[in-house]
Amino acid sequence: MKKIVTTTLLLASFFAFSQSKTIDQKVDALLKQMTLEEKIGQLNQYNDDSKATGPITVDNDKASQIRNGQVGSLLNCLGTERTRSWQKLAMESRLKIPLLFGQDVIHGYKTTFPVPLGEAASWDLEAIQKAARIAAVEASASGIHWTFAPMVDIARDPRWGRVMEGAGEDPYLGSLIAKARVIGFQGEKLGGIDAVMACVKHFAAYGAAVGGRDYNSVDMSERMLWEIYLPPFKAALDAGAATFMNSFNDLNGIPATGNKYLQRDILKGKWGFKGFVVSDWGSIGEMQNHGYAKDGKEAAYLAITAGSDMDMESRCYKNNLEALLKEKRIDIQLVDDAVKRILRKKFELGLFDDPYRFCNPEREKAALNNPEHTKAAREIGAKSIVLLKNDSNVLPLSKDTKTIAFIGPLVKEYKQNMGFWDVDLPGVDYEKLVVSQWDGLQNKVGKNTKLLYAKGCEIEGDNKDGFAEAVKIASQADVVIMSIGEKRDMSGEAKSRSNIHVPGVQEELVKAIQATGKPVVVLINTGRPLIFNYTADNVPAILYTWWLGTEAGNSIADVLFGDVNPGGKLPMTFPREVGQIPIYYNHFNTGRPAKNDTDLNYTSAYIDLSISPKFPFGFGLSYTTFQYSDLKLSKKKMKNNETIEVTANITNTGKYGGEEVVQLYLRDKFGSVVRPIKELKGFEKIKLNVGETKTVKFVIDNQKLSFYNDKLEFKSEPGDFDVMIGSSSEDIRLKEDFELLN
Repeated sequence: MKKIVTTTLLLASFFAFSQSKTIDQKVDALLKQMTLEEKIGQLNQYNDDSKATGPITVDNDKASQIRNGQVGSLLNCLGTERTRSWQKLAMESRLKIPLLFGQDVIHGYKTTFPVPLGEAASWDLEAIQKAARIAAVEASASGIHWTFAPMVDIARDPRWGRVMEGAGEDPYLGSLIAKARVIGFQGEKLGGIDAVMACVKHFAAYGAAVGGRDYNSVDMSERMLWEIYLPPFKAALDAGAATFMNSFNDLNGIPATGNKYLQRDILKGKWGFKGFVVSDWGSIGEMQNHGYAKDGKEAAYLAITAGSDMDMESRCYKNNLEALLKEKRIDIQLVDDAVKRILRKKFELGLFDDPYRFCNPEREKAALNNPEHTKAAREIGAKSIVLLKNDSNVLPLSKDTKTIAFIGPLVKEYKQNMGFWDVDLPGVDYEKLVVSQWDGLQNKVGKNTKLLYAKGCEIEGDNKDGFAEAVKIASQADVVIMSIGEKRDMSGEAKSRSNIHVPGVQEELVKAIQATGKPVVVLINTGRPLIFNYTADNVPAILYTWWLGTEAGNSIADVLFGDVNPGGKLPMTFPREVGQIPIYYNHFNTGRPAKNDTDLNYTSAYIDLSISPKFPFGFGLSYTTFQYSDLKLSKKKMKNNETIEVTANITNTGKYGGEEVVQLYLRDKFGSVVRPIKELKGFEKIKLNVGETKTVKFVIDNQKLSFYNDKLEFKSEPGDFDVMIGSSSEDIRLKEDFELLN
């Protein structure tokens, strides 16, 4: 009885104290009340029993551990009813410290938007932020406090399955998208009931996995790390990201989970990060598989000293931190620092004021059935589509077309359109939630248009039994639309592919349909750059449609028939063959650069393959045309404390209103270290009516001219620079130069 009274008095005193103090003071006061077991509990995250996104560890006493304060967070809990039931158990614990509920809300919750790489193809930061905002509104209304997104890993190898989860190959574009997604998820500030904590992942360099194989090693120079792979993380941190997640890979021989340089020196040291770091699923324990830790205790020691605050699903902290403290291998201050970082976020979310504030079923129902969310998904889906080819202006299609054949294995699919990393909500009827591509076409055309269908083949396999029917159907049509690509789970985590050609016999089906002589439009559905050389070389019209989410069919139909003029641009370079990988636009020059594909006289080239990409970074066509003119620089010489204004006129010279992404590239002609042949340093997405001209303006400052030298100093160097403005990294329309003075 005395113990109960004492605890009650302590809690009463704490909550009275909490009313008038800062969050840091509240955290310190609560920490003093906590036992070591309760402290370690806050560092322990378990998966819910219902669904897993990694290797499952069975806990028969999970509920009792929560009641005992031995769990700080759960992931994969869906819905207000489920999260409330777990939170009630936490409220039975001695100190009533609320649980954090995390979820992989990667590109939408119920309303699903294009896969992140597809969204990145929109080059529309406002739209990307809006998608994250809507995802946060729906997730937070469903009891979720925390999303494990955005993934900001730079990726130059399309074999890596997780390219679909990021923003592509460029650190400038990637940094701006990272910022937009963090702001979208978190809203104005943490604590709003319509926002979730962002988790920036994977820290760091995960996208450079050797061979494009997921979870593999990463080996790179310090300068490459700082110049290419770290900038999006810093941008996300500067945007206020609440949490970071470390990565599965080792970096130069040290697993990221136990990498003190990454987590202590850079993130929490140089960058001053005040949030907390969560491990990826089981990655603390997996340091044993790396050969870096001999057992779970050593793994726990390495992770906590390196700066990993929360252990996702490995149980290494739960099972070993107390022993490490008793053996005096670690100091309690390490544990206290990690606990304080986690408690601070729980206070900022308002969970101590009301642990159920995200568990309102009425708000959940309203948020998950908001027609404005559906409208936004349709608009953002259309913005993400990239027009790769449109010979003879096959597109847009006329709504008066008499007969359209829609052929391919993805035409009538529903779930496939969601792409990888959708949230698999229980009880959802995907045929009601998702607009298939067939449904989208039916919604669009008039009563006088006849639609014909043939599947033709499966996504995988070599069965051609359906070819004859598909050819017969195509022969009856005025135009043929074909929908081909990957399965939704062929790109994503643990979905690396050594062969990124369009799978199965789908391109053979395209060839058979192309032979009918009918105009053919091909839709390519995927989460990564694919290789489709026959289609690219022979079919007149190609739309790269990624995986567009719940409104996929409507978004595609809007573009096919010209209600939306496609304005997407590729966020990754598309190779001709796997042998070119890694391939990216901002590469260094060499001492023997090839002038062109036929320049093979002891130059950096292939004797059996072009060195140019099939489609370059930043590429994307429109139904209209744009003229670039009148490039002007405000000055031809600048000091490093000055700026140069760059202006150019863009005119819509075609027959349709449309959007163009005007891209600014710079090249430092000479430096103390070799510099890329060009670097994206600005872009503006503008909308132009027919005949309209707009002036775009870019500002070049010292920041845009700076780089990491051989001493890892971020600074500019005097010399000559090229200014290039174009429609893609290869389609440079305007060029000028200037000089940076001492």
